[in-house]
Amino acid sequence: MAESNSSFSMRVSSKAHYGLRMMTEFARVYGSGPLSIAEVARVERLPLAYLEQLAGQLRRGGLVESTRGVHGGYSLTRSPELISVLEVVHTVEGEVAPVQCVSTEYVSGSCAREGECASRGLWMRLKESIDSVLRQTTLAELIHDHSLLEAMAPVDPHPEVARD
Repeated sequence: MAESNSSFSMRVSSKAHYGLRMMTEFARVYGSGPLSIAEVARVERLPLAYLEQLAGQLRRGGLVESTRGVHGGYSLTRSPELISVLEVVHTVEGEVAPVQCVSTEYVSGSCAREGECASRGLWMRLKESIDSVLRQTTLAELIHDHSLLEAMAPVDPHPEVARD
């Protein structure tokens, strides 16, 4: 059998990835007052305009609150121990579903193969496993588990430039 150069990939969207990175920054400073989006953008090396959009979604979703003024910014509405990664992902991205037929919005009968599909059970178990891991992981765990943080952090293209 010939080897294929292509690979199967299920990727986390940039909305979910960046939103979670922003929330970990808010979690780090929890209890110390608001943190500006500009500071998050600088520390995480992410686009400010994109983070501003995500912050609006997180605020509307009840995960962060905003404070105006010179010392304004955003802060978590609850302790990092009480906010799951699943909540963050659902707030900025919506439901995690590896295929459409296992999402809660799927209308039964929409797929002609529904009754004979051999793989739907697999996708359902995968969805349940993903949701379980995300539900059981809190922001507090992320900021205290450096191996998880390193997996989330971007590769620094300029390691010789010191970060503040």
